[in-house]
Amino acid sequence: MPVDWLKGGLKLQGSPLWFDARRKAEVSFVSHAHTDHIARHARAIGTKETLLLMQHRVGTIDDTVALDYGEAFPFEDLTLELFPAGHVLGAAQVRVTRPDGHRVVYTGDFSPGEFLTAKRSETPACDTLIIESTFGHPKYRFPPRADVYDEVAAWCRRHLERGVRPLLFAYSLGKSQESIQQLAARGLRVAAHESIHAISTLYSQLGVTIDARCFDGTFHEGEVGLFPPFKKHRPENLGAVATAVLTGWALEPWGARRSGADVAFPVSDHADYPSLLEFAKATGAREVITLFGFAEELAAGLRKEGLLARAVTEKVQLDLFGAPIRPLPRRPARS
Repeated sequence: MPVDWLKGGLKLQGSPLWFDARRKAEVSFVSHAHTDHIARHARAIGTKETLLLMQHRVGTIDDTVALDYGEAFPFEDLTLELFPAGHVLGAAQVRVTRPDGHRVVYTGDFSPGEFLTAKRSETPACDTLIIESTFGHPKYRFPPRADVYDEVAAWCRRHLERGVRPLLFAYSLGKSQESIQQLAARGLRVAAHESIHAISTLYSQLGVTIDARCFDGTFHEGEVGLFPPFKKHRPENLGAVATAVLTGWALEPWGARRSGADVAFPVSDHADYPSLLEFAKATGAREVITLFGFAEELAAGLRKEGLLARAVTEKVQLDLFGAPIRPLPRRPARS
């Protein structure tokens, strides 16, 4: 079961199955619909939410397999099961059980804790864990999500009271919808960029109602603006504005500057370092493979906790895979 990087993902030896291949694959499990995890595959396996959101972005895929969480799906001589991952609507982890009973879990991006727009993540038991390590460095420790949204709402109100329009920057899928609902729960109304509104409409079709107006070039009284964190999407000639980006990178001194914002709030839909350690230990995995982000740092931390852990970026031999692991490039991480 070697790790391969030919299509920008992980592949199981002796099987056509890929995990989050980033180029077209014969068949790929898709953990969620963020652009760094998807491609227009010949066959895609995921939750119905992920498959709909993915096809909104890459176009129609003729052969899709939509699975419910907890549903056992036979694939060749393997059994696949999906488990909630938090993160965004429809995000899933997959557990692959081999004929000999060995269980491998691939997490994709995940986040513990409560979400208003995504199912709470679970911790599937396994023998081998493959875990993404976006914030896998000890310096990344996020405050409680609810507390941060309280701060965001207070910041918005302060500026509205002064006649200054607050603009928030967040990724169009997932964080934007969660932020709309979190702000609504705190009494604030949002006007969202058309790309955010389009995905919010899909959320509503999938049973998670998102209440935001599509920004039409003007704001209504008391509205907060919500836009993707890319300058080309930002409105101009709005008068006095204050800007804030919602990102896990807010813990870095360059967190706001990275998105051209005045301030940054540490709102992340990824697990932080303590959560990654806790999760890995709770799965009962005998060995852990870390990848992307701070893979080496997380593997080192897990070894200190007594786990057998290796980063995919290391050229190591693992009995599970039966061949040396090829180094993976560090992928630009969403926040």
